[in-house]
Amino acid sequence: MTTVAVTGASGFCGSHVAATAAARGAQVLCVGRRPGPVGRHVPWDATLSVPDLAGADIVVHCAAAVGDPPPGSPAEAAMHAVNVDGTERLLAAAAGRPVVWVSSASVYAPGRPRGRMSEDHPVQGQLNAYGRTKAAGEALALAAGAVVLRPRAVYGTGDPHLVPRLLARVRRGLLLLPGRDVELSLTAVENLTDACLSAAVWPPGAYNIADPLPYRRDDAIRAVLRAHNVHARIGHLPLPVASAAATVSERLSRRRPDAAPGLTRYAVDQLAHSVVLNVAKAQRQGWTAHTSLDTYVAAAAAHAG
Repeated sequence: MTTVAVTGASGFCGSHVAATAAARGAQVLCVGRRPGPVGRHVPWDATLSVPDLAGADIVVHCAAAVGDPPPGSPAEAAMHAVNVDGTERLLAAAAGRPVVWVSSASVYAPGRPRGRMSEDHPVQGQLNAYGRTKAAGEALALAAGAVVLRPRAVYGTGDPHLVPRLLARVRRGLLLLPGRDVELSLTAVENLTDACLSAAVWPPGAYNIADPLPYRRDDAIRAVLRAHNVHARIGHLPLPVASAAATVSERLSRRRPDAAPGLTRYAVDQLAHSVVLNVAKAQRQGWTAHTSLDTYVAAAAAHAG
């Protein structure tokens, strides 16, 4: 029986990977500060120590610090400690075992439209600490011969970040989005999970992971709002206005490093420009995305009653 070590197994993506691995017959080591949903807990603080991976055949590294902290803030330093230093410790402990390292499409260079973007798109110029630390962490993983997965905007049951932030932005029945409608890739957590549990035998390197087809941004957001019984119309903030507001918000946040800015250049870039991932490289390894936003919307609507 294969033993899979899953770091960050108490978190959103890691818990799905751990539970699915167990359901498929693997033994699971949940490596992190808190126990995961299944298997045996192996305590590990990514900022302090090398994890004990004794008995593991495969390592799936989902542990990460996420967010959009102000530059120079304690939160940015903590993010580096987890996403970069923690990766170095994890790779030292893996000691030749296959490693699947979950990165993010946030590592890709921002700006121009990123339609059908393959893995050779430049990895540079990230607009926030998350993108920069994920890029630095994945560089270590790639140098060590790991498989690196680059999903975009992971969503699904238990998501503590993407959808809650979206719902929180609705004001008086209006959700303002930067720029006009664009085409975007999203990644269902089920699709990412399948990739995580398949990729240990793939050739080392980076692989984009996304849903079967991209979405129109506004249609996708309307569907999510309806599923959560949130009645709101979508408005479009001119891109120059949104970019200027984000710049001001980030400057003001530097005066209060304990508080995240209300709007960031990263958020504007991710929402206002088309970002579509080409997943052909992963498909050539036999991976196929089976889940789409429709599945999530139906489940959320049923739960909302």
